Amino acid sequence: MSHAEHDHSEHSHAEHSHSDHDHDHGDSCCSSASAPSIIQFGGAPSSGARLSSFRIEQMDCPTEQTLIQNKLGKLAGVKQLEFNLINRVLGVTHDLLSTESIVEAIKSLGMSAEPIEGAADKQAATSIPVRKPWWPLALSGVTAIAAEVIHFAQLAPNWVVALVALVSILSCGLTTYKKGWIALKNLNLNINALMSIAVTGAVLIGQWPEAAMVMFLFTIAELIEAKSLDRARNAIGGLMQLAPELATVRGADGVWVEQEVKSVEIGAVVRVRPGERIGLDGEVVSGQSTIDQAPITGESLPVEKGVGDKVFAGTINQAGSLEYKVTAAANNSTLARIIHAVEAAQGSRAPTQRFVDSFSRIYTPAVFLFALAVAVIPPLFMGALWFDWIYRALVLLVVACPCALVISTPVTIVSGLAAAARKGILVKGGVYLEMGHKLDYLALDKTGTITHGKPVQTDYLALEPRTPVEANLLAKAVNDSAPAIAASLASRSDHPVSQAIAKHAVEQQTTLHEVVAFEALAGRGVRGEIAGQVYHLGNHRLVEELGLCSPELEAKLEALESQGKTVVLLLDATGPLALFAVADTVKGSSREAIHQLHELGIKTVMLTGDNPHTAKAIADVVGIDQAQGNLLPADKLSAIEGLYAQGHRVGMVGDGINDAPALARSEIGFAMAAAGTDTAIETADVALMDDDLRKIPAFIRLSRQTSAILKQNIVLALVIKAVFLAMTFAGMATMWMAVFADMGVSLLVVFNGLRLLRK
Repeated sequence: MSHAEHDHSEHSHAEHSHSDHDHDHGDSCCSSASAPSIIQFGGAPSSGARLSSFRIEQMDCPTEQTLIQNKLGKLAGVKQLEFNLINRVLGVTHDLLSTESIVEAIKSLGMSAEPIEGAADKQAATSIPVRKPWWPLALSGVTAIAAEVIHFAQLAPNWVVALVALVSILSCGLTTYKKGWIALKNLNLNINALMSIAVTGAVLIGQWPEAAMVMFLFTIAELIEAKSLDRARNAIGGLMQLAPELATVRGADGVWVEQEVKSVEIGAVVRVRPGERIGLDGEVVSGQSTIDQAPITGESLPVEKGVGDKVFAGTINQAGSLEYKVTAAANNSTLARIIHAVEAAQGSRAPTQRFVDSFSRIYTPAVFLFALAVAVIPPLFMGALWFDWIYRALVLLVVACPCALVISTPVTIVSGLAAAARKGILVKGGVYLEMGHKLDYLALDKTGTITHGKPVQTDYLALEPRTPVEANLLAKAVNDSAPAIAASLASRSDHPVSQAIAKHAVEQQTTLHEVVAFEALAGRGVRGEIAGQVYHLGNHRLVEELGLCSPELEAKLEALESQGKTVVLLLDATGPLALFAVADTVKGSSREAIHQLHELGIKTVMLTGDNPHTAKAIADVVGIDQAQGNLLPADKLSAIEGLYAQGHRVGMVGDGINDAPALARSEIGFAMAAAGTDTAIETADVALMDDDLRKIPAFIRLSRQTSAILKQNIVLALVIKAVFLAMTFAGMATMWMAVFADMGVSLLVVFNGLRLLRK
């Protein structure tokens, strides 16, 4: 499937239509972002619709999301819902005059909806939930154990056991019962509904101690699970803490004052001292320092910054004091865009996640009906004891809950996305994180990807004048070397090759000459007059046009061009005086990145608009398998299509702006150096926040690890379920063992998924 097709399937509104909503009743269990983040009702919202945002403290998993979705879907005027489970924020697009009906509908589900305004408030909406008192859970545990001991040792009559067990159940189980009742009213068989039925059933058949122990163990497991999920949530939420709340801003009167970062305007000048975090994106206007950009780009070494250089919110100023001009508001900084992109990625379901969600929608009602059959059929038709088979049915309900299965995928995906963000790799959805392990071919643009994209002068060769007379004429014309003449002409041109020659002369502190009668010769070079002498600086074609070429010169040009270098010549009326070779230098990390890709079994091909000589030379230097030159964007697309036709899974690396057709057609489009580039962050499937190509093999390794953990979790959940189901039918499993089996597996898969967060 093409990237474009993935894009359609993952992000189109068709996926989130009302028809999907109608089939969500079977969703179950807590997980983080296992459902789509945007749900539409009845087509796209009208132009008159408005967006209202609410913070819902109790909404932290799809158990609550499904309830809200089903409830608000029936409310006239609601057009679209946008769930941000990470921040517990719900966006409702509607054409209602007031939001009171929305708040009331959510309140009827046992949740509170607090209206919030503006992007800044949404980010502030990540406040820590109110801590619940610990004593009810402790009381529940003590009384549950007491009920078991009294019953086992027969220390008191049954009514005492029932009373002690009832205290245990009511101490910790009221919340579960309340959520279970709301779920059943809304025809949603989630974990709270199943557990409420199981505990109530145990009470009705007189299993008081077991009912108390089941409710206590379930509450403990839920608490541990919530803490574990918070770790995955906080791994991304922690990004928001990178930027400081205050910045030192220069006022209109020149006085420096501390101001809240979110209120600093674009164009303001901000001062940052050594050791401080930079609060906003900007451009240095004064000072020099080294900046630790690891939080944004993942770079391991600090970067030198001076006047004119970009700085990013969330990075750390290390050495000197800097002043910078703000170029983006706090809610639109590179850091803010990263946070937004990663949050949005939570709702982009990976293939495994979609499979598990679909499976659980069928599985949960089927298990409930099966448990009902187990409770009724043997006693009615086989003469079995009612008590035994009702008990087994209740154990079956607890064991068979798909909590571990449903929770395994989103926790793993969220952990993988957070781990990638720490490395300076911005992945735009779980689908790309999971798909990365399937790539077997990588196509790479040359300029700015493998090379720096900034040509530098690499060679200089003085060409001997043909006669002593010509040498004397040259000496009289100017008392300086050919590099000074060439640099004088080059400094007047804006062509990258000319700029490279001029820059080299500046670095060598060469004195330039005044140029008169300067003229640019399109596609060939430039012409100008220095000290009364006319000179040309141009390419091979210009030399041919002037009739000043020779077999000896052709040989020199071919030798340099075969190395992937662009050659320009300095000429006067008598012939060539010197030649200069310019090349786009290879990044230090490119060779190592290609080597790592080959170790991972991934073949590489370079697709470039440069001439085939240059393409082959660069490919040979870094070890790329194939190189194709003289390619237009349409040709690059054809090259990707050709690889697909051979059965390969292809990724494409570019700058996120150029090479758009090839990037769109590839399975995964990688954008290089996305920090500070709006377009790259918005358009790429995977954005590498700096220029380091080694992040691609790092991404593929992370993708392979994520895929392996997803498979481990699914197999683990299903195998343990199968073992305990067999034990249940054999009459060997008790209800508290069932809770251990169900919640124990849930915790195992959560902890397994969280392994991705380890550095």
